Amino acid sequence: MKEEVRILGIDDGPFEKKNGVAVLVVGTVFRGGHFMDGCLSTTIEKDGDDATEKLIALVTNSKFKPQLQCIMLNGIALGGFNVIDVRKLHEETGIPVMTVIRIMPDLESMKKALSYVKNAEKKWTLLSLSPPIRKMGSVYCQWVGMMEENAREFISLSTTHGKIPEPLRIAHIIARGIVTGESKGRA
Repeated sequence: MKEEVRILGIDDGPFEKKNGVAVLVVGTVFRGGHFMDGCLSTTIEKDGDDATEKLIALVTNSKFKPQLQCIMLNGIALGGFNVIDVRKLHEETGIPVMTVIRIMPDLESMKKALSYVKNAEKKWTLLSLSPPIRKMGSVYCQWVGMMEENAREFISLSTTHGKIPEPLRIAHIIARGIVTGESKGRA
C-alpha cells in the first residue's frame, strides 16, 4: 500500500441533546496521515436514520471519490444514535469502510440507551449485524471490504500524531471548531 493512500475520515460535531436537531458531519480527505487534500460536509438528524444515505451521497458526489481507498468513521454512529450501515456504505460507494473507536463499547449500555430513541430495534439490528470489533494497536476497529492486513495498514499509515488516525483527528477538530467557534480537548 502506498504511503499517500487517499483516506476519507468522517466525524460529527458537537450537538444539542434535543431531538430533531441537525448535526454537522465533516469529512477530511488525507494522503496517508500527512497531507490533507480536501474537506467535505453534510448534516444529519440527531438520533435519526439518515446517516447512511447522507454519507453515500457525500462520497458519491465528491470529486475525491475516484481516489479514495478507504472511508474511516469515528465509530459506527454519528449524531448520537444515527447508526451507519457500514456494509451498505461500502456496497453503494465501492470503497472499503472502517470504524475506529477509542474505547471498546459497552454493548449492554448501548442497548439500554437505544431504548430512548426512535427505531431502536432497527438500530440495534444494524449494531448487532455489524462486523466484529477488533483491537488494533491503541484503538478498536471494524471493517468491511478489506482484509485485516489492509485495515492494519490503513491505521498504521494514517496515525501520525497521537492514537487516532489523522483523517479522523482533523475531521473532529474542524467540526468542533465550526460548531463551537473553537476546537479543544482530545480529538
